[in-house]
Amino acid sequence: MKNVILALLGVATLSVGAILGKASMEPDVLHIERSIIIEAPAATVFPFANDYANWGAWDPWRAKDPDQKTTMSETTSGVGAWTAWEGDENVGKGKMSITDSVEDSKVVQDLNFIEPFESHAVATLTMVETDGTTKVTWAFDSDQDLMAKLAGMFMNMDEMLGPDFQQGLKNLKGASETAAAEAAAEAEAAAEAEAAAEAEAGEAAGDAEAVVPD
Repeated sequence: MKNVILALLGVATLSVGAILGKASMEPDVLHIERSIIIEAPAATVFPFANDYANWGAWDPWRAKDPDQKTTMSETTSGVGAWTAWEGDENVGKGKMSITDSVEDSKVVQDLNFIEPFESHAVATLTMVETDGTTKVTWAFDSDQDLMAKLAGMFMNMDEMLGPDFQQGLKNLKGASETAAAEAAAEAEAAAEAEAAAEAEAGEAAGDAEAVVPD
């Protein structure tokens, strides 16, 4: 019986060693990336990514806990701006801040998660415009310690988190395309008003000329 127990312990030790060895070979950085094409210029998309005051229009995690508490810096856009959140088990607790911002092109954020567990990541939103449409790519890179690597062997983090990023991009697409349509309608209305004013001025000038005595 003693030999059987020792043999089982030996097998278990070898198994654990093999798992740890395999885990140690996993990538040191977890990378998740999703993209979408938005029918709007980059200048319309950029403010949604670069200003935390606009994140409520597309943040995929707001819907997971509508009652979560959010705070943000006095200046809500550009490098140095930050926002913090605290919610239920679906969103946890953390803080993110903008560390790099290139107008109509890129926003880089530093993410620090506090709950349900502490971790650090970098999120990058890039925008590439072609013929009035914008391809937006949302990338997420998180350092992986051994425990994270072990968890990754049993859970596909890309499949778990990827849909949230894709939903966020869909929300961003909707918000951006709505904003673009509203801007186009406003521009058209302004052009029509200007044309009407010019026509009215022309008619007034014509009428004035008609009543001038010889």
